[in-house]
Amino acid sequence: MSAPHFLVHDHADNVAVAVQEGISAGQKVTLWVMDTDETIEMTALDPIPLGHKIALKDFAPGDTVIKYNNDVGRIVAAVKKGGHVHTHNMKTKRW
Repeated sequence: MSAPHFLVHDHADNVAVAVQEGISAGQKVTLWVMDTDETIEMTALDPIPLGHKIALKDFAPGDTVIKYNNDVGRIVAAVKKGGHVHTHNMKTKRW
């Protein structure tokens, strides 16, 4: 396998983290699911900076974001599978 574009830390996660710079809209990307040693291929719908997240499913406002098999926040604006997930469409549940 060539170096993945994204890491999925746990098979229960619904987002993956960009580990390469320069992910562009329309780019075919490879995701490595670390705990099962699987690879997934999908298309990035948006440019996604290093360290930001890609949606592994369609999200609606109010949906929970799971990363590291933990609840890391809620969606505040709809995101399609392959879309950029960050502070513009995801917020903490604390406030």
